[in-house]
Amino acid sequence: MAKYEVDDMELKWKTCLRAGVTAGLLFLAIHYWTAFTGLAGVALGAAKPLLWGCAIAYVVNIPMQFLERHVAPKCKKEAAKKMCRPICMLLAFLCIFLIAVLIVQMIVPELIGCLQILLEELPGVLDNIVVWMEDNLQISAFLSAENNMFQGSETDWQETFTKVINILLNGLGGVMGAATSIISSVFSTVVTLTVGLVFAIYLLVGKERLGGQFRRLFVRYLPEKMTKKFYYVVDVLDQSFHSFIVGQCTEAVILGLLCMGGMLLLRLPYAAMIGCLVGFTALIPIAGAYIGAIVGAFMIFTISPVKAIIFIAFLVALQQLEGNLIYPRVVGSSIGLPGVWVLAAVTVGGGVIGVGGMLLGVPLAAAVYQLLKNDMNASGTRSK
Repeated sequence: MAKYEVDDMELKWKTCLRAGVTAGLLFLAIHYWTAFTGLAGVALGAAKPLLWGCAIAYVVNIPMQFLERHVAPKCKKEAAKKMCRPICMLLAFLCIFLIAVLIVQMIVPELIGCLQILLEELPGVLDNIVVWMEDNLQISAFLSAENNMFQGSETDWQETFTKVINILLNGLGGVMGAATSIISSVFSTVVTLTVGLVFAIYLLVGKERLGGQFRRLFVRYLPEKMTKKFYYVVDVLDQSFHSFIVGQCTEAVILGLLCMGGMLLLRLPYAAMIGCLVGFTALIPIAGAYIGAIVGAFMIFTISPVKAIIFIAFLVALQQLEGNLIYPRVVGSSIGLPGVWVLAAVTVGGGVIGVGGMLLGVPLAAAVYQLLKNDMNASGTRSK
């Protein structure tokens, strides 16, 4: 009896201690929230190359694992086994690079050509607007009255010249500042991606060794129950992100091919380029394809407004087919997340982080949904 009382008192003491520590941490977080967010921002900024490296390594690891599963069993000699991983990693990077180059080659030249056509047609459009305004009696009378008003007023040319010079100097300073900011941003991005790429290569080369080191670290300093829960959560997150990336890429390819095929049947211009663009932007869930559609409709509009309207109607019908048939079976079934939660994850993620949040929101929501579902199923099984 005394033993049970001691255990009960110890349990109450631990519970009170945990509650006190939690309340203290919550108070410190609220009281020093500004300093905490500033410190977190500095830490994230410093760790940005490493975070990019982890993201690159995770994406490249998907085709790399596929290649290793099919190439490694065929490597019988010891020297071939040692070269298997570097070759598979190189092939995975090469595949992703070639896909990116293909997308750029298909989109950028057509987009530049469209802008050139627009710039060539712009003077004619402006001339037509001027002719229309001259033919319109009310607008012509208004412009004549304004012109007479300016002609009748005296102008201080020295003051006007001074104002023009000041505007030009201020504009030049703004342009120089913007150019400096752009150059600095580009240089910082290049350095960040370079460091991230090097870090990703190190992660991919020694992924088993690093995984074993982290596992020994957790086993050594954390309780066994907590370690099991941690690796369970990591496994669910890995499964959600892996399924989302594979499913989203598959869905984007299907949508791009359907868009290109439909445009070819309807004899719409820029079929290959717009199909590729719609497929690429479809990597962003829900709203991605509409982004590509807006650019595509604008390009077709420079050639024929009627064909642009036909394209918009076609893409709306294609999006209905994609949303009701393709996406639920290709992506929804792979991540196990209902459609309403996909929409909520995209909306919240996009509002918090932007495009990156729209990409990360769906797999994170799928992981949370799966964890809650498994926990509720386990609770129901225990209650029975």
